[in-house]
Amino acid sequence: MGRAWWAYVIAMLVAVTAGFVAPDGGPGDLALNLLIGLAPVGAILAGLRRVPPGERMPWRFFTTALVSTALASLLSGEGADWLPGDGPDIADVLYLAFYPAVGAGLILMLRQSHRRTDWAALVDALTVASGLGLVAWIYAIGPALSDDTVGLGSRLVTVAYPVADLILLEITIRLLRSNGRQGRRAPLLVAVAVVGYLAGDWAWMVLPQLNQDWAGHWWYDSVVNAVYQISLLVLTLAIARPQVRSDGLGAASIAQLSRTQLAVLTSAVMISPALLITQQLAGGVTNAVAIAVGSAVMFALVMARFTQLLKQAERQARTVSALSRTDELTGLPNRRAWNDELPSVLERARSGATPVVVAMIDLDRFKSFNDTYGHPAGDRLLRMAADVWSAELRKGDVLARYGGEEFIVLLPGSNAEQATAVLERLRMATPEGQTFSAGVASWDGLETSESLIARADAALYAAKDAGRDRILTAAST
Repeated sequence: MGRAWWAYVIAMLVAVTAGFVAPDGGPGDLALNLLIGLAPVGAILAGLRRVPPGERMPWRFFTTALVSTALASLLSGEGADWLPGDGPDIADVLYLAFYPAVGAGLILMLRQSHRRTDWAALVDALTVASGLGLVAWIYAIGPALSDDTVGLGSRLVTVAYPVADLILLEITIRLLRSNGRQGRRAPLLVAVAVVGYLAGDWAWMVLPQLNQDWAGHWWYDSVVNAVYQISLLVLTLAIARPQVRSDGLGAASIAQLSRTQLAVLTSAVMISPALLITQQLAGGVTNAVAIAVGSAVMFALVMARFTQLLKQAERQARTVSALSRTDELTGLPNRRAWNDELPSVLERARSGATPVVVAMIDLDRFKSFNDTYGHPAGDRLLRMAADVWSAELRKGDVLARYGGEEFIVLLPGSNAEQATAVLERLRMATPEGQTFSAGVASWDGLETSESLIARADAALYAAKDAGRDRILTAAST
């Protein structure tokens, strides 16, 4: 950040600190709150020039939210009678407008950061929101709905705050998860700001339920206001590093669970038993149905997450298995795959009394080619040879890389003469004007796979000793 940003941060922190000593409700307090509320608006508008034109819409929604909450802070307690009936006053309307504006900005940022829906992130977000939703129901939503001393409109307004909090929290968690392990600064700071703001909401809603003596104390109000204000400050700092678009690493890491993520999910799941124990120690369980429903929902979400992780582990196991049996350079089966499969092929051939031929191929003077043209050219020759030879083989024939410049071919249902004809096609198709030597061995129906390969290898070396660029057939056993 530049000097102007640091000056802005210091000025905001000084103003937030001054809020602890300004007379509550006085002109100075109102002016200070309005300054603290509108200064972040100016900071975002000034920082918009850093944002690419196609990515500015989330910040415009955040600006709308900041203006709304700043005006609400100014009018709080002043507009109770401005709207008819028993319902929200002007301040409530403005405060509640903050949530859809921020939600729209988060959704747009989520789409910019990570475009596809990731079900693992969605399940994690719903798990945390469900756990906190149970707390909200017991300490805020339930008591508000059952409070007959106020009208329905006021009760609905009270309920709207925790519901909006939970929706924003779910979106924020998905934004964090989509940001990947090497997270972008803007989504991270935006998420921290929103979580901090929601923490202030929960302090207003839940803490007085736990200790009624706190409500109305100047220090309690000042601390919660400071949480709100610092959260909005963090939100504006995000625009100093506004990059949002993902580099693709987020998608690869979402399905994984870091220790921090696992700790958060475990804490969310443990909310239900913690509430049950707390109520029992306090004299009796009063929200058994809510706790049971919350436990069932979170259990279902945990099972869904477990299923996702299990499927991911199975996919990774299949991938690792395939990679362990595939040559990285050519994409052909490797020596391990060959050694695993050949005994099975010979056993099937024995049962069906069908012939089998194995041929060893070695590119002639490959070391000289590497020394002359370099190792990248040598690797390219191996890949090209694998491609053109595979195209010349018949259906059912198998080409594998045995090691270095050596390849091995399985030709089931062929005799030595037919196999030699196939290999001649391969020899003529060898790329870059190169040649190969090959040894052919026909299975006698009794020998082991190791013995069959050894005979083909001996025939290969005989071909190389005879002058290369030829195919020789191994003597029968």
